[in-house]
Amino acid sequence: MIGIVSYGVYIPKYRIKPTDIATAWGKEAPEVERSLGVFEKAVASIDEDAITLAIEAASRALTTGKINPQTIGGITIGSESHPYAVKPSSTTVAEILGMGTDFLAADLEFACKAGTAGIQLLSGLIAQGKAKFVLAVGSDVAQSKPSDVLEYTASSASAAYILGQDHVIANLVDFTSFSSDTPDFWRKDTEKFPSHGGRFTGEPAYFDHVLSASKHLFAKTKMRPADFDFAVFHMPNSKFPKEAAKRLGFSDSQLKPGFVVPQIGNPYSASSLIGLAATLDVAKPKQRIFVCSYGSGAGSDAFVIETTDLLTKHQRLNKDNVQSQIRHKQHINYSLIARNILTKYRI
Repeated sequence: MIGIVSYGVYIPKYRIKPTDIATAWGKEAPEVERSLGVFEKAVASIDEDAITLAIEAASRALTTGKINPQTIGGITIGSESHPYAVKPSSTTVAEILGMGTDFLAADLEFACKAGTAGIQLLSGLIAQGKAKFVLAVGSDVAQSKPSDVLEYTASSASAAYILGQDHVIANLVDFTSFSSDTPDFWRKDTEKFPSHGGRFTGEPAYFDHVLSASKHLFAKTKMRPADFDFAVFHMPNSKFPKEAAKRLGFSDSQLKPGFVVPQIGNPYSASSLIGLAATLDVAKPKQRIFVCSYGSGAGSDAFVIETTDLLTKHQRLNKDNVQSQIRHKQHINYSLIARNILTKYRI
């Protein structure tokens, strides 16, 4: 069965509290914290972008899995903050990793589900025997307009997954998708920051797609929430994934191991993938994990993942698990971020 051979995560060490942002803009800081359920968010350094974050996560996946980069036959970089509008991120990452030249490379864009879309697409190369291993990355230095509500949660991080059929630590049992033209979030090519539909982003955007993809997968696999040990959802804030889990019938205990949004915010295409990584960090063999991503525009990818006996070895070798990176942090003030935004976007 096709599955996850290794994975790696990179969370920048810098953090800022949404309450500091609210105070800077004259907002009610306690209300912001209460409504979003986010207490800190990860912030990329001024010299970091989606490519450098992707390289860090992918390098960790290769190192932990002891995989020769030249055996990777395909790579996708899912992001909505690619540094270049015309120039692939994937080839730059592959070059730095030492993958050679014999591989498929593609940049993907589908808001916050571009990373999980890569997993689905690349699994086809493995299934057809066209590649031994493939690498799917979700990486974002999330963009948000100063003073916009997105600024409180939009964060930076990356997650990389190597798929194959040898030495699998978690099987991809099945997956499905649900997509529609629901424009809840967008950014035109000439615009510096994204726009969004406010409350429209909950219903009918996030909840309609997450619930529909999840129910389709339950029907396809004849499974139900009680059949899973863990559940992971895309985490734009603390409220949405908790509400989705409740509506579907998942418990708080199933959600807890991968629920990282209060500590790191929403790193867009890396969000659900980091939640999955945090869950894999603590899961035991023969346990099932349900994962459902969400990307504005709009769509969701849902997965059934089952761990194997080899997961324990990977956990021992993984020197940079998610919780250790969450703990490794340095707080910065909002004025520093504001100066970086002014410099980068020439506002």
